[in-house]
Amino acid sequence: MSSAPARLEDTLKSGKFVLTAEITPPVSCDRNDLLEKALPLRGLADAVNVTDGAGARAHMDSVTSATILLMNGIEPILQLTCRDRNRLGLQAALMGAAAMGVRNLLALRGDDPTQGDQPETKPVFDLDAKGLLATAARMRDAGELPSGKKIGGKADFFLGAADAPIDPAADWKPVGLKGKVDGGARFAQTQFCMDAGVLRRYTQRLKEEGVVPGLSMIIGVVPFRSAKSARWIKEKLFGSIVPDAMIDRMDAAADPVAEGKAILTDYLLEISEIPGVAGAHIMAPMNDDAVPEVIEAFRKRKG
Repeated sequence: MSSAPARLEDTLKSGKFVLTAEITPPVSCDRNDLLEKALPLRGLADAVNVTDGAGARAHMDSVTSATILLMNGIEPILQLTCRDRNRLGLQAALMGAAAMGVRNLLALRGDDPTQGDQPETKPVFDLDAKGLLATAARMRDAGELPSGKKIGGKADFFLGAADAPIDPAADWKPVGLKGKVDGGARFAQTQFCMDAGVLRRYTQRLKEEGVVPGLSMIIGVVPFRSAKSARWIKEKLFGSIVPDAMIDRMDAAADPVAEGKAILTDYLLEISEIPGVAGAHIMAPMNDDAVPEVIEAFRKRKG
């Protein structure tokens, strides 16, 4: 077993600009198929998300996947959705994760099963993400289930929520995000936001509304693989923000994959200087190999 990685919470508290990454567990019963995806990120990413039934498709479960990462020296962020389990199942998963030493939890609603490869699947949604956060917080702080029944051991969770940056209107208030903070969230990972101007205005509003610095904002970013994929993210992926100038730069590139990595490295350097931005969450659909290279390039240039 590898030595324990640094805790995400401690890294954020240190003021270091964190870089998290994301992997989708394989459709496999072999842990080595998971490690093939995860090990290139060991020692590079500050933490690695494991998704929970991403795209409303079955994969190796996220609690097991997070445990395997932790056993191999990778700090996991456990994604847990409300789609597939009722409150009893979610409480059981939380106890199991805590028993294995998994601390970081990202509470999510979950993708619509009608959009997956088994559209006849019945969703649960007994709790929403805010309710899941509140449950995990009660287990941690009071050592009990929502029923009041005491639980053994310690659920030492560091709780996170999802968010989607916007260019805020004059009267906009972060009501939903504040609700997640009230539910116990202390970090947020966001949908793709590749526009530094929007990000500055958004985090400034969060500061004015008292959301940051109490909530660590980790901004979703992407190494574009092609101009086509950049356009798809902009047009089809709800909540994503991609400037036309970046798409034009990809269109003009002789080597789009290399250009996508260069664009992201430049962007990371820029947003690492924005007040209220605690880090970046790199998601790379169909382009996993780019992530370690971008992290290394950023660390080298950032110094």
